[in-house]
Amino acid sequence: MARAYGLDLRRRVVEAIDGGMSARGAAARFSVGISTAISWHRQWRETGSLEPGRQGKPAGSKLDGHEAFILDLVDGQKDIALHEIAEKLAREQGLRTCPATIWYFLSKRGLTHKKRRAMPQSNSARMSAPAVKPGSTARSTSTRRV
Repeated sequence: MARAYGLDLRRRVVEAIDGGMSARGAAARFSVGISTAISWHRQWRETGSLEPGRQGKPAGSKLDGHEAFILDLVDGQKDIALHEIAEKLAREQGLRTCPATIWYFLSKRGLTHKKRRAMPQSNSARMSAPAVKPGSTARSTSTRRV
């Protein structure tokens, strides 16, 4: 992402416009966009400041306010699937989100979603649970990373 223009350039453009030069003329003189010069002048008139705004994504997640609810779901049912968490959030909290957002949320808190490996076959006795339906979460669990 590009950096913001410096305060010195912003100040010179605004001073030129205040000195009687048109916004188009000031933009051409200082090699900035016309809308940029107009925006800087408007910002200076309205706020008295030429400081650039913050760039980048806003900090935090839309799930931060629902952290206790999500972690209670995971603690209550270790093998809960991400799409099941999304469905419960929509139904009980009124928050629609995709499973990837939940995955990032859990990952930031040190939780991973791992599938359990199947047990090796035994010739004498059944060692693992019977086969499960496709898409079932019977063989998955959420655990804390160490």
